[in-house]
This record gives sequence, C-alpha cells and structure tokens, in this order.
Amino acid sequence: MYLENYRKIVVKIGSSLIIDNKKKIRKNWLYEFAKDIKNLRKQNKNVIIVSSGAIALGCKKLNIEKKKLKIDQSQAIASVGQIELMNLFIDVFASQKINISQILLTLEDTEKRRRAINAKRTIENLFNLNFVPIVNENDTIATSEIKYGDNDRLASRVAQISNADCLILLSDVDGLYTKNPKIHKDAVLIKKVEKIDQNIIKLASGKTSEYGSGGMRTKIDAAKICEISGCKMAIANGLKDRPLINIFDRQICTWFVPKISKLDARKKWIASTLNTKGCLKIDEGAQIALQKGKSLLAAGVKSIEGSFNKGDQIKIVGKNNQELAIGLSSFSSEEIDKIKGYKSNKIEGLLGYKTKSEVIHKDDMVEI
Repeated sequence: MYLENYRKIVVKIGSSLIIDNKKKIRKNWLYEFAKDIKNLRKQNKNVIIVSSGAIALGCKKLNIEKKKLKIDQSQAIASVGQIELMNLFIDVFASQKINISQILLTLEDTEKRRRAINAKRTIENLFNLNFVPIVNENDTIATSEIKYGDNDRLASRVAQISNADCLILLSDVDGLYTKNPKIHKDAVLIKKVEKIDQNIIKLASGKTSEYGSGGMRTKIDAAKICEISGCKMAIANGLKDRPLINIFDRQICTWFVPKISKLDARKKWIASTLNTKGCLKIDEGAQIALQKGKSLLAAGVKSIEGSFNKGDQIKIVGKNNQELAIGLSSFSSEEIDKIKGYKSNKIEGLLGYKTKSEVIHKDDMVEI
C-alpha cells in the first residue's frame, strides 16, 4: 500500500482519541494529528475527517456521566459538545494554517439518494475552496431509529458517497488480530484481509471504550461497505503520535482490500445501504431469474416483512433466508402485499391503476 496511490482519504477519529478515560482532552495528540493532515495536503491529497466526540465533550463540560444518559439528554448534550469539538479543531488546525468546515449528517442524508448526492457536492465544493471537511453524525436530532449507531459506518458511507479511495479508522489497537490482544499475549496482527468471510467476522469483538459506541464488529461492517465501493480501508492505532505517518511508513495496521467493482456510483450506493426498510422473500424461480440478471416480478414474491414506501431500499432473501440482493422498491409494502404471487398482467386490475410491472427493476438492484 503506497500513499501516492490515494487521491481522496477519509480519516475517522474515535472519541477515545479526543478524550481519555480520565476526561482529559488529548490536545497534544491532536496537534500532532494536524501535522499529519498538513503533510497529506502538501502531497495534494483531499482529506475528509470523520470525528466523534461531541457527546463526550458535552459530558465533560457539564460534568455528566455518559452511561446514565437517555436519548433526549444525549441530544441536548451533543448540541453543547459539538461547539466544544469544533472550537477544539479550529484551535488545533489553525496551528497548521488549515481551514476546516463542519458537516453534520443524519442517516437519511446518506440513505436517500438525492441527499447523498447533495452531501457529495458540498464536500467537492469545500475541496475547491481549500477546506478540510469535518463530518460528524447530527446527534442533536438523531434518534435510535435513525442513527448510524457509530462513526465507523458513517465514515465508510462518507467514503462511498465521496468516491474516496482510502479510509483510515483510527482505533486504540493496531488492527484486527487473530485473538483479542488485550487478553491473549499470543494474538497475531492480521496485516491484510483479502475477503471478509465468516472467519473474519468471528474475530471481531463487540467490546467498546467508555466513550465510544463502536467495537471491532462495526469496523468490519465498515470494511464491507468499502469492499463494495472499491475503497481500501485500514484499522490502525491512533493513540500514537503522528498516527498517519505510522500507518503509511511502517504499515502497522490491518488493510482491507476492496473488490474490483464494475458497479456504477448509483449501484455502489444501493449496495452500501445501512438501513433497509423491509424484506421480500422470493421463490426458487425468482431467485434463478435474479442470478441471471433479471428484474424481480410480483409472481416470484412469497412474503413481505416491514413497512416501506416506493423508492425505499429493501432486502431480497431466498430459501433459508439467504440474503440475495438489495434494491429500490417500485411499490409500497401495501401494494406488494396485494400483488404478490400474481402475474404482471393482473397488477392493474388488483391495484386499480396502471403502474410498472417490476417489483424491483434490475437497474435498481445489486446482488450481495
């Protein structure tokens, strides 16, 4: 892996890198990190920073324990902490004469295609203005139903919609190990992952830090999105000074190698969906048709789960609930419930109006 191969780099910083378990801000580390960003920009790299820390800094300012917070309290404290976070970044990056901007995203901002494109355009315009975007989830309005849940997945989605070619997840460990290195001394760092299979997923630990919301499993989820998007991803130790130089020069990390994807940007966005709104179970004939690149017709739908609208992302499963594809529905769940199992020439009579014949068109579907 060589730095010159990357044009656009997303770097995710976890809360534990900004504030330690004694509630002390790691200001010296942040100044060293800013030097790394300056170094990347000198090499004409566009950089996006995805940073956690708003709630942690809000808790520090108000002297409140995060573990005791309810969702509505977290939203209020995030609004306090977000100002603290950005003031901290303004101070740190001004030392390297780096201009920064703030982008706050909700889950809907990446899961709705038009809003995702708007976010991408904003990022591109900020690059043209010579600014470094700092992205965070908009915790002040996000609820448990519409949250990314962690900034690892947010970072991977930002990497996908911005067409980045490298994502760095800075953590408190050197990467993915064969065992938990905090428990097992014989744990071995895995330097490269060519394919994310069940063996890799089993290695992921669900343990999180006091302030963080993600564990190794969320990083694997992020790697899956990058694998589809054609973006290389690294999990690396961010606690060391100049963490990015440590990654690119010493290669102490785990690299996830993406697939050679032939998907266009729209299909990458569909395949990287974080929040499917429902599920269609299909019969064997429909499954064979899908594998041949055909659209999904109403006749092949056996059952429906969830409530969704036309245009929502839904999952398609086959026998034994095997996940087959993700696609954009041409109908609402109520409409599909009326037409499932029927041939296309019956749809108009069943619904009472003329519409498409495909439940999910092949151009709106990606196999997974």
